[in-house]
Amino acid sequence: MHNDIKKATEVLKAGGVILYPADTGWGIGCDATNREAIDRILSISQQENPSGMVVLMGNPALLERYVTEVPEIAWDLVEISTTPLTVIFPGAKNLASNLPGDDGSIAVRITREEFTVQLLQRFRKPLVFTSAVSGKNTTPVYFGEISEEVKEAADYIVEYGQNDANPFIDPGIIK
Repeated sequence: MHNDIKKATEVLKAGGVILYPADTGWGIGCDATNREAIDRILSISQQENPSGMVVLMGNPALLERYVTEVPEIAWDLVEISTTPLTVIFPGAKNLASNLPGDDGSIAVRITREEFTVQLLQRFRKPLVFTSAVSGKNTTPVYFGEISEEVKEAADYIVEYGQNDANPFIDPGIIK
């Protein structure tokens, strides 16, 4: 896992796109502050706008750096949540200008999944996460569900989790 984190961090810092496992399955991602990398993800994922993208953070203390206001209820929800929870916040800031929705909102999830938390700690910026299945709203839970087209488009594919026979996420959260 250590080598994967090191290589993925290098690619992210260079503005690249990675294919990686997170708390809800396999996704494609990049530096959430890099406009060009987000444009590439939009193209790879065949999305016209960033509405399907989530910003992953490893620490709730970072919320105030990237959104203008964190309601008290959001702090409570993040604290008590035992499964992945995505919260839509108004007033995104310090993120790439093409990432927030037309209304300036941003979807944020504080991840607790081990690999992603370590990657975020090393990278020191939030990551974009969107489904690794082009043009669909489903997120693959197994590496084998990802098309060759998406794999070829990524600058780096994380090895961690590729051979897992069981999804590393709670199947009860996948709808």
